[in-house]
Amino acid sequence: MAVALTTFILKVTSRCNLDCDYCYVYHHADQSWRHQPRFMPLPVAQAAARRIAEHADAHGVGHVLVVLHGGEPTLAGGERIDAYCTLIRRTIPDPIRVDFAMQSNGGLLTPHWLPVLRRHRIRVGISLDGPPAVNDRHRRDVAGRSSYQATVAGIELLRAHAPDCYGGLLCVVDLAADPVAVYEHLASFDPPMIDFNLPDAHWDNPPPRPSGDTAGYGQWLVAVFEAWAAGAAYRHSIRFFDDVIGLSLGAAKSTEALGLAPVTLVVIESNGALQGVDTLKTTFAGAPDLGLTVIDDTLDRALTAPQIADRQQGVAALSPTCRRCDLVGVCGGGYLPHRYAAGNGFANPSVYCADLQVIIRHIQRRCGLTATPPR
Repeated sequence: MAVALTTFILKVTSRCNLDCDYCYVYHHADQSWRHQPRFMPLPVAQAAARRIAEHADAHGVGHVLVVLHGGEPTLAGGERIDAYCTLIRRTIPDPIRVDFAMQSNGGLLTPHWLPVLRRHRIRVGISLDGPPAVNDRHRRDVAGRSSYQATVAGIELLRAHAPDCYGGLLCVVDLAADPVAVYEHLASFDPPMIDFNLPDAHWDNPPPRPSGDTAGYGQWLVAVFEAWAAGAAYRHSIRFFDDVIGLSLGAAKSTEALGLAPVTLVVIESNGALQGVDTLKTTFAGAPDLGLTVIDDTLDRALTAPQIADRQQGVAALSPTCRRCDLVGVCGGGYLPHRYAAGNGFANPSVYCADLQVIIRHIQRRCGLTATPPR
C-alpha cells in the first residue's frame, strides 16, 4: 500500500537572482524552467492547497510541510508569499497542522520580510558554500558578482530579528575547498542545522574529481565529521551525519538522500504540474514529470506514477549490487538522481558509492555502530 504524501515543494518562482554554476534547475539537462510562469498564480496555489487538503483528509494525515522553493522564492516578494501562505492555511482545515519552510539564497531578505516570516512561522534555510572565495567560486549573481555579502546579511537578519525562523545552512561540497575551514565558517553563524549536499551528478555526468581520486567526497566529509565531533560547544546538528547515525541504529525515517523509507514528497511547479524529486532534472529532459497537474488530478494519482511509486518499494527497487551491500539500510542506494546512466536508467549504485561507503563506515566505527539490515 502506498504511503501518503506529506511534504509539498511549491515552486513559487521559476527564476533566480543568482547563477550558481552547479544549479540543477538552470545548468543541466532539463530546461523546462524557461516555459514556466515566473511566479505561481494564486489560482494554482489555491488548487494545490485543495489537493493537499483532500489528500491529507483521505489518508488521515495530521501534519503537512509546505516548502516554498524556486528558483529563488524571495523574488516573489513578501506580499505574494504572505498571500500564498494565508490561502494555504485557510484551505487546509483544522486539525491538520501546516508548517512552512523556505529554501533561499538569503540575498534578498530585508526587514520588510520579518512580519511575513514570523506570521507564518516560515523556517528559512540559507544556501552558503563557505568563506567568500569558496562561496563565490560557484555562487555568483546573474551579473557575475559575488553573492557572499548579501547572503551573510540575510543570515544575520534572521539571527538577530527572527531566530525562530532561522532554519539552518545548506552547503554544496567542493573538493577544492578545505573541509574544516568551510565547516568552521558555517558554524560561526550559529545555525541550528547544517546540511552538506554532494554536487548533482550521475554516471553520464560524473562529479569533478582530481585524477585518480575515487572517494574524495567521502574523505572530505570525514574531515568535517571529525571537526564536528570534536566541537562539544557546538549546538547545531549536521543532518547527513545525524541520519547516518539514526539509520545505523534502525531508525525508520530517512531523508531523500539516505535510507529506504518510502518517499513522501511531491513537487508542484509554478504552472501546477506535478513532479517527482526535482533534482531528476539533472538526468534528462522531462525526467521528474508525472504527466499530472493540481488543476486536473488528485495527489493519489501521483502516488501511482513511477517516479514516486518506484521509490516506495524500498530495497526491491535497487540494483543487485546495492541489494547485496551491508550498508544498503543506511545509504539506501544513494540519492536517486545520482544513480542514473542512460543505458539502464536508475538501476545502478550511486556515482558516489565509494564516497558513501567511506563516510558511513567511518561514522559507524567512530560511534561503535554496525550496519543495519535492509527493511
